[in-house]
Amino acid sequence: MDLFDYMREQNKEKESPLASRLRPTTLDEVVGQEHIIGKDKMLYRAIKADKISSIIFYGPPGTGKTTLAMVIANTTKGEFRQINATSAGKKDMEEVVEAAKHTLGAYGKKTILFIDEIHRFNKGQQDYLLPFVEDGTIILIGATTENPYFEVNGALLSRSVIFELKSLTKENVKTLLLRAVHDKEKGMGAYNAEIAEDALEFLSDMANGDARSALTAIELGILTTEPAEDGKIHITLDVASECIQKRVVKYDKSGDNHYDTVSAFIKSLRGSDPDAAVYYLARMLYAGEDVKFIARRLMISASEDVGNADPMAMLIASAAAQEVERVGMPESQIILSQAATYIATAPKSNSSYNAIAAAMSAVKSTQTDPIPVHLQDAHYKSAGKLGHGVGYKYAHDYKNHYVKQQYLPDSLVGTKFYEPTDIGYEEQIRNHMNRIINEAE
Repeated sequence: MDLFDYMREQNKEKESPLASRLRPTTLDEVVGQEHIIGKDKMLYRAIKADKISSIIFYGPPGTGKTTLAMVIANTTKGEFRQINATSAGKKDMEEVVEAAKHTLGAYGKKTILFIDEIHRFNKGQQDYLLPFVEDGTIILIGATTENPYFEVNGALLSRSVIFELKSLTKENVKTLLLRAVHDKEKGMGAYNAEIAEDALEFLSDMANGDARSALTAIELGILTTEPAEDGKIHITLDVASECIQKRVVKYDKSGDNHYDTVSAFIKSLRGSDPDAAVYYLARMLYAGEDVKFIARRLMISASEDVGNADPMAMLIASAAAQEVERVGMPESQIILSQAATYIATAPKSNSSYNAIAAAMSAVKSTQTDPIPVHLQDAHYKSAGKLGHGVGYKYAHDYKNHYVKQQYLPDSLVGTKFYEPTDIGYEEQIRNHMNRIINEAE
């Protein structure tokens, strides 16, 4: 490295974002994630002993996946290489593998390959790594914000240890913010700044467990606030609120957090908890979820979980789906809230769901018997010669517009698929059916 390279690296370090400058280089500097890097934990001991195997770090943004990889880089005596799956391709991996083979053969040193956002690699790219992970040419460290069981090759997963990183606690974020304000070597200590307690509380809460967003906010606050008469930069609550205009909700519309939120929304509707249903609705709306997608979920819930216990739920959900397309946001949130609270508070029945599930199972698992002859189509010429429609009883000619006759195929006679409950409107359905059957001729 010549003088110009050295100066470029020094300036790069000075100009890099605060979150990057404060990134820990040793395990003892890491804040949070005690469940996997506590001093009695396997990962802590493995990193300290430089004996790690292939691992996958999985967790929300800003929780320390890359940080832990960098700690390993600073700890290992082996070769450490890093690529990002958003920009790297197979050629980049081939170069790493060739270099790893040489390093292992010539010096007996292992190579650790850190792949950030590994879920961005397609199946073919992930498959390429498999034999080299398996024979020990490389030790893989993958980082992903997506559930690896959905996004990472199963063969790679079976050869890796998966560590789930949790969102940082509010106290963790406070610790990092104070370190950022007062650390004179890596942080903003040279600016002579102070942060008010209420501002500290606010930023650590609004960061929502994402250290990067909290550090970005405090850096912006310090750099854009003029010193007061006492010569200090005071980060007040007003300054803090200006630095974070809107809470960053952890919600990726293509990721598993998306499915977790939708799942919680549906289960809250089913569980008759309108408060929880509206809360998860708000989280989806706040994160920019497509209102048409939400409306579709409401229609499904109205049928699956409410059904004939309150047939109006289906009409309201259907009307909401039409209205949100015509109205748009932000007013659509009111429409969706009305539909969600109606469905959540409506009497519940899954009898319709159970009926079609049982009927589909019967169709799949039993032989397809002929339709009873008297039910077969008799509208075409010569149908009578085949006996089609002969003996059919027209229900409207009988009392209560009901007559006893066989409708199911022979092998299924007596089978019950739909069993109305005694809840809501289904109680009326059940009573009606019992009455007309009992009064039938």
